[in-house]
Amino acid sequence: MMHTLTRNNPNKTSKRVGRGQSSGRGKTAGRGTKGQKARGNTKIRPMLRDIIKKLPKRRGHGKNRARGTYVKPEFAIINITTLATLPAGSVITPETLVTAGLATPRLAKNGVKILGTGTLAHAVTVSKCDVSTVAKEKIIAVGGSVA
Repeated sequence: MMHTLTRNNPNKTSKRVGRGQSSGRGKTAGRGTKGQKARGNTKIRPMLRDIIKKLPKRRGHGKNRARGTYVKPEFAIINITTLATLPAGSVITPETLVTAGLATPRLAKNGVKILGTGTLAHAVTVSKCDVSTVAKEKIIAVGGSVA
């Protein structure tokens, strides 16, 4: 009969929020605390997204990834005064500077740069090292050579 019919799935009522503590959604109604997002009928303008979209994009795999992480390799810096401690006529290479204890192996593997601070009294031969123009002039002036 018509008056005995029932639904297979009963009507589902939506959860009423903001109706006291016992409902479990009282007070702030599940919206956290104060502020623009706690109010009704508001939209937050995605300002950060707008800024990101205006930035130029560098195309290609990994171009935008970790742009500031490149570390320039450090060189071992040796002055002319340090070379004056070595015996006359010695051949100066990164390996000989490491064995003499004048350069650290970690820096010497990236290269050695000889600068012109100080004076040199005897001739030396420099090879496999970067030499500044002032240092080159001082080495050649005492009879040494730069290869």
